[in-house]
Amino acid sequence: MSSSLRRGALAASAIAFSIASLAACGAGNDSQTLEIKPDNAATSVGDIKLQNVVVITQPDLESTGPAVISATVFNTGKTAQTLDSITVDGTGKSAELKPAKGKGKLTVPAGGSVVIGGANNASAVLPSSREAVRDGNAQKVTFTFSDTGEVSLRAFVVPSESYFSSWGPTDMPSASPKTSQSPSGKASPSESATAGGTAESGAPSDTASPSPSDTTATTH
Repeated sequence: MSSSLRRGALAASAIAFSIASLAACGAGNDSQTLEIKPDNAATSVGDIKLQNVVVITQPDLESTGPAVISATVFNTGKTAQTLDSITVDGTGKSAELKPAKGKGKLTVPAGGSVVIGGANNASAVLPSSREAVRDGNAQKVTFTFSDTGEVSLRAFVVPSESYFSSWGPTDMPSASPKTSQSPSGKASPSESATAGGTAESGAPSDTASPSPSDTTATTH
């Protein structure tokens, strides 16, 4: 994708995010707001519905820090399902999943929903893969559930800037100062600053997740 097309994609994503966030405020699972088909990365397979899926990278193109995946997952079935993995096509890696509270698997309750990304919500952190995850692209993201299996769609990859800055990785990597050896006998630092490790997405406290637009959903 050319740089001009990427810029257009990012602009469209930001506009859709601002509109969807306002529409989703205060919307419960039974709200009429959820009956409107969103113009963003959304799809459904069986009892599972995915909405507002977006991959958010570090704001610095030279950064090797982690990216995060944000989404809202609905389970319309009568049985709870666990989200076993999330992968982004081409990276060869799975996101590290954490529930909103406690430890263990990320569970989507029967007749309920889970927001991934944001303060006090579940998180999905993807190790850095700058060669495969590129800002402005619409890349295939696959969610694997315990009963439904794989659910795939294409979602925009956006940097943690502007509207997405609150949803991106909260632990930005810091530069590591070089240690030098001196003939004067002065001690040099024994440890240098290291890049941030596992990151969790930071976001406003509302339950809406950022929503990119104009993506084409594909399902298995």
